[in-house]
Amino acid sequence: MSINIHPAVDNGIRPATPGFSGGTLLCDCPEDKVEVTIKSQTAHNHVCGCSKCWKPAGALFSQVAVVSKDAVSVTANGHKLKVVDPTATIQRHACSGCGVHMFGRIENQNHPFYGLDFVHTERSPQTGWAAPEFAAFVSSIIETGTPPEQMGAIRARLNELGLPPYDCLSPPLMDAIATHVAKSR
Repeated sequence: MSINIHPAVDNGIRPATPGFSGGTLLCDCPEDKVEVTIKSQTAHNHVCGCSKCWKPAGALFSQVAVVSKDAVSVTANGHKLKVVDPTATIQRHACSGCGVHMFGRIENQNHPFYGLDFVHTERSPQTGWAAPEFAAFVSSIIETGTPPEQMGAIRARLNELGLPPYDCLSPPLMDAIATHVAKSR
């Protein structure tokens, strides 16, 4: 059985380009594309199995990285962006034409990841972005229809790709959350 994790990793993971300093993300509309410009390299790139992240057709996981919100700007057709779920912690801005999520922002100033935007670098025509490092919320793909009996093979494929599977975020990110909580007390 062939397991398609995400088109950006299924045939191997490209390393980051040293000195890469950003690029643009484009939605999938045939014309009047939403364009988001990112003026820095991303961090903590990973594949995500949560049920909220946008996934390309046929992919089990999304691919998500973070970047300072100060480095993110909408540079074309921003009028097409709509927040998918205003009650969600991450305010995912999607194109109202094609449905592609362009970036997600946390508005809660008390959240550990406040100040970071979540972006889908596979939406960029430029290469050189930070490579995916891990898989997050792996078990959550069961919630979106993956049969539980396939999870062993999926985790094996993630490990084969060099993406350690977690059912939360990576240990360094979980440490960052716990540190933020501890300091806020």
